[in-house]
Amino acid sequence: MKFLITLIIFTFQSFADSPTYLFLRNDVSARAAAMGGSFVSMKNDPNGIFYNPALLSTINQEKFSLGYMTFLSQYKTTYFSYSTVFDSTSKLGVGLIYNSYGDFIEKDEYNNELGTFSVSDLVLITSYAFNYDENISIGVSSKLIYSAISNYSSNALALDAGIYYFIPGNNPLSIGASIQHLGKQINSYNTTEEDLPLDVKIGITLKPEHLPLDINLNFHKINVQQNIISDRLRYFTIGGEFTISESMRLRFGYNNEKRKDMKLGTSSDMAGFSFGGGIVKENYTIDYSYSSLGKIGEVSRINVGYSF
Repeated sequence: MKFLITLIIFTFQSFADSPTYLFLRNDVSARAAAMGGSFVSMKNDPNGIFYNPALLSTINQEKFSLGYMTFLSQYKTTYFSYSTVFDSTSKLGVGLIYNSYGDFIEKDEYNNELGTFSVSDLVLITSYAFNYDENISIGVSSKLIYSAISNYSSNALALDAGIYYFIPGNNPLSIGASIQHLGKQINSYNTTEEDLPLDVKIGITLKPEHLPLDINLNFHKINVQQNIISDRLRYFTIGGEFTISESMRLRFGYNNEKRKDMKLGTSSDMAGFSFGGGIVKENYTIDYSYSSLGKIGEVSRINVGYSF
């Protein structure tokens, strides 16, 4: 048995009480990441299918987005989303996420080098959303998930479902909720089937009167059991987007879970905070985000989008 591959697979197995494919919980949009991942009720963005498939209903034209993220020395993510109008009441979308963890040196149990191997993940998404009535939309996504470590692989099928409710007025309010990664592992790395990272989210987006600002508040992992009710408040995010001009956006965010988890010793540094901005020029958009993980490092993302 090849030692290093066995070690990696054992690491996956060691978290038997934890779900697999945890990368599915990573942010998949520079715009969303800049707002701390508060995106379950944000409209008019093809990347909304990664957070709530019902958000497809808020897009009234063909759009696509291509993004890239890098962390530390080798971990890189490429993602793509596309949305189109199916008919007057429904929309279609597709998405792709590809993670590359780089190349690793393969060794046997005697520490002899045998070459190199790679580790990667791939997710393919198809989404559909329709208008239930004038202000309520419903959406669903199917996901094909694939993960590989050298010659070993695992795959799964999953569904997302979501709802979006818009309340117009002087202070318009959007409410979104989604159930993500509801599914089953088809093939595991060994004979032990693992759970997917099921996540139930709910959020609101409020636009205060006379302010060029969208404020988001999201609660994540509502389905996670907690002995103390107040512990559920651990999984919240806050984000905001300022419309500086027709062509410029500024964003900020805070992720409370990351703030707590990335604390080293007595210091959290800037862990959990994120910032970014966007430029809109005719049919093009460019978004950038910076997310701090404290002393561990930082994550940068960039998106390029186009509206047909």
